Amino acid sequence: MPDYIYLLENRLSSDQQSALRVLRDAARDAKMILFLTGDAVRDLTSGHAVRELEVAVHGNALKLKKAIEKSGGKIWGEDEASRTLYLCFPGTVRVDLVSTHSIEYKKPGQPTYHWASIQEDLRRRDFTANAMAISLNEGSYGLLMDPLNGVADIEARSLRLVSNYGFLEQPDLLIRAIRYRSRLSWDLDPRTQQRYDNAKAEGVIEYLSPKAISRELEQIGHEDDGLAVLKALEAEDWMKVLCPAWTSAKADAEKLKALHDLAVDLLMQGVHADISAAQMQLLTAKMAPKDLAGLKKQLLRPGFVEEWNSLDSLATGFQKVLLSKQNQAPSATFKLFTTYDPEAILWLGFTGKDAAVKEKYHNFLKVWPEMRQRIPYALMQEMRIRPELPNYNEIVHAIFLQLIDGNLQTPEEMRAFLEPYSPPAPPPQQTFKRTRAKRGAEAKVKETFDDEDEDEEGLDDEELEEVAGDEDEIELVIPKIALEPVEEEHEEEEEEPEEGEEEDAASAKKGNAAAAPRAPGKAPSKLAEKPAPAHPAPEKHAAKPAVAAKPSAKPEAVAKPVAKPEATAKPAAKAAPASAAPAKPARAPEPKKAPAKPAPEPPKKNVKPAVKTAAALKPAAKPAHKSVPKNPAKPAPAKPAAKKPAPKPKPATKPASKPKAKPQKAARPVAKKPAAKVGKKR
Repeated sequence: MPDYIYLLENRLSSDQQSALRVLRDAARDAKMILFLTGDAVRDLTSGHAVRELEVAVHGNALKLKKAIEKSGGKIWGEDEASRTLYLCFPGTVRVDLVSTHSIEYKKPGQPTYHWASIQEDLRRRDFTANAMAISLNEGSYGLLMDPLNGVADIEARSLRLVSNYGFLEQPDLLIRAIRYRSRLSWDLDPRTQQRYDNAKAEGVIEYLSPKAISRELEQIGHEDDGLAVLKALEAEDWMKVLCPAWTSAKADAEKLKALHDLAVDLLMQGVHADISAAQMQLLTAKMAPKDLAGLKKQLLRPGFVEEWNSLDSLATGFQKVLLSKQNQAPSATFKLFTTYDPEAILWLGFTGKDAAVKEKYHNFLKVWPEMRQRIPYALMQEMRIRPELPNYNEIVHAIFLQLIDGNLQTPEEMRAFLEPYSPPAPPPQQTFKRTRAKRGAEAKVKETFDDEDEDEEGLDDEELEEVAGDEDEIELVIPKIALEPVEEEHEEEEEEPEEGEEEDAASAKKGNAAAAPRAPGKAPSKLAEKPAPAHPAPEKHAAKPAVAAKPSAKPEAVAKPVAKPEATAKPAAKAAPASAAPAKPARAPEPKKAPAKPAPEPPKKNVKPAVKTAAALKPAAKPAHKSVPKNPAKPAPAKPAAKKPAPKPKPATKPASKPKAKPQKAARPVAKKPAAKVGKKR
């Protein structure tokens, strides 16, 4: 349904749409429903030009005669038997207004009408391609009715009879089939072709009614190429039945071609002229006056005959108006061409011999259309005159009229002319900027969230950043040691040192405790390499480390970067079990003591063992604050070494709350891990 609504709104001319609106209003006032049927629906579906309209109403169409005349329609003829009105609306729009009915043929060519619904009306049609209807009523506008599948025959470009007895009951279908085949270039359905041949052989054409003859004679003039249809009917010997005096030899072929060319040129400029009357004049140009008069009497619509006879008078009237003083300006002449009677314009352009008339036609068809190329579309776009404006087409047309009058020759004149039509500029786009306070607050909140996330994930990445910065400052060379891959914590915890290994670790721990009081501010580089014992030492050795932990506070205040020397020993701490495995830890030579300056930390993988070593040494410093230490055998200098790395780098990059989290993270590892590594190595 939407497809046919689109076709009704876009494929029909404005005059045809206006005629349909008049009929819809008249039918609604009379409480009738109406449908677009016949050739119009076929042409809309197939894509051909719509020449004439046929509208079927439920009820007596003759009752709408007065309402149509009041609305501007002309009555070209009527048929009381079939309750049909032949109408003509402004713009030479031909409309057949019929009452829906069914037909019964008691004898060939003698119909009996019965008033019926639209469904039965479609089933009495000639060919399936013509047996379709489109609703023009409110609520179902654009609805297609196709009970005989005419769309399929249109797609197949085939003419198929609705009734198997169509040629026998309606002999005029023999002539109509040839006319459609010539106009549409469609073929007859094989069965339809067989029935056509049988009916022609039987001489059914003898039963052709006078009404059917008058309709078919007039339809020749309404064809686009009437001469081609005339020749096709002659080839089938049907013209001998219709009008023996009218043959293709009586037509002026050269003038017919010139007439069609002029009609196309006018159509390109917006003048939609109906060539039917002018074409009939040329198709019968060589006929005798007596035969021509007899032919005119045979035609179906008397109104069409009147238009045919009035062609010369219409052309004369238009010539007078065209050459008048008030229409001397090019713009006035152009308006006259686009508003006057199209049939008069066509016939004067074809028959006019006056030089002034020919010049105006030449300007209208050839010269003035070129002026459209000078319309300043770029300037209009710059001045915000775009197709979205409701009066855009009117502005373009006004510029065109000024150009053909010789005005608007410079860009300044163009701009001055377009200035009144230019819409105001849109307001500048406002941008809302955030204040610095808000932006800073959001940054702080975001930074706080980032810190919390990093605390949860771990401090390994931050320590790497600190190590990179310290390495550039101190320029220390980190020894490259082949390190073993760090194993998972849960595997290390499951392993326990053997009895011999515990004794070796205890003796090494005593040596560390003895060396710690002598150099509290310095962290030994090789002392950290030895693994810490998995089990704490006896409590009687805990008193000495506790006393030694007090002097470690002064180096903490004087040299804050004391924490870095332990970081220097971190890589060595992991590699110590491999080198110390052959010899006992108690008899190892005295390790060289590293300077008490900040040192860079190793990569992330090497940081974990160092933190574990520091965590193992950390409990030794707790006796300074608590009465009972957890691990008294561990050396005291490990506490300042473990807590110092956090305070220095954190004030530069992260908030002060972050250094508190570092010792907590470092305290996670258990002291059993280094001992487990030693046992695994052995």
